[in-house]
Amino acid sequence: MSRENCSSFTEFIFLGITENTENKVILFTMFFLFYLINLLANLGMITLIRMDPQLHTPMYFFLSHLSFCDLCYSTAIGPKMLMDLFAKNKSISFCGCALQFLVFCIFADSECLLLAVMAYDRYKAISSLLLYAVSMSSGVCSLLMAGVYLVGMADALIHMTLAFRLCFCGSNVINHFFCDLPPLFLLSCSDIQVNELVLFIVFGFIELSTISGVLVSYCYIILSVLKIHSAEGRFKAFSTCTSHLIAVAIFQGTLLFMYFRPSSSYSLDEDKMTSLFYTLVIPMLNPLIYSLRNKDVKEALEKFKNKLYF
Repeated sequence: MSRENCSSFTEFIFLGITENTENKVILFTMFFLFYLINLLANLGMITLIRMDPQLHTPMYFFLSHLSFCDLCYSTAIGPKMLMDLFAKNKSISFCGCALQFLVFCIFADSECLLLAVMAYDRYKAISSLLLYAVSMSSGVCSLLMAGVYLVGMADALIHMTLAFRLCFCGSNVINHFFCDLPPLFLLSCSDIQVNELVLFIVFGFIELSTISGVLVSYCYIILSVLKIHSAEGRFKAFSTCTSHLIAVAIFQGTLLFMYFRPSSSYSLDEDKMTSLFYTLVIPMLNPLIYSLRNKDVKEALEKFKNKLYF
C-alpha cells in the first residue's frame, strides 16, 4: 500500500489491561508492589555487587547486567502501564511508542543473549577452574557484554524500523498496555509478511543461539561434574547452576510462547497476561531467585546489613 493512502497517526491509544473499574484498585496495588519490588531488588543487587569485593567476579559481573536489563525493560513499560490504569486518556505519541518498543526490545534481547553468556561462564568455572581467571578476564567479560548489547540494539532497530514504516490506516487503538509487535501488526493495513518473516528469522536466530548455547554449556557442565569424585563437590557445582537454569526456563519459555506463533493464533487478552508476566513478574523474580539461592549474595547482604546497624 502506498504511503499516500496511510493515515498520519500522531498517537496511539492503549486499551490497557482492563476496563473493569472494580478491579483497577486491586490491579494497581498488585502491579505497583511488583514493580516496587523489582526496582528495589534489582537496584539492590547492582549496588551490592558493586560494593562487595567478594562479588567482583565474572559470575556477579554478568548478574549485575542481568539486573540492569530487567530494570530497563520493565521501567520502559511499568510506570506507563500503572498510570494508564486510572488515566482517561491512555495515549502515547507515535515516536513515544517507537521509543518504548526500542528500549524494551534492546534489553529483552540482551537478556536472552546474556543468559547464554552466563551459562558459558558457569561451564568455564566448573570445567577449567585453574584457567578460569585467564579465560574469563575482565577484558573478555567486557567484550562479551559489549557484543550482547550491540546485537540487542541491532535487532531492536531492525524490528522498530520495519514496524513503524507500516501503514496504520484504520483504528489507532492498541488492544494492549504497551507497544509490542503483535498488537501493532493487527492494526496495520500493510502486508506484514516481511515483518513476520524477519521476526521469525532474526529473533529466532537469537533464541536458537541462546538455547543452543545454554544446552551445550550444560552438557559440558554435566560431564565435568560427573568427573568429580565427592558427592559434596558435585552438589556444590550443580548448586551454582540451579538459579541460572530456573531463570532461563522461565524467561525463554515465556518468550517462545509469546512470539513464535502465527498471527492467526494471537489472543490479545491472553497475550496481555503473558506480557505482564515477562515485563513485571520475571524482572522481580530474577534477583530474588539469585539472592535466595546464592550463599555469596546472602553473606554480602548480611555484611551490608551489619554495616548499616553499626
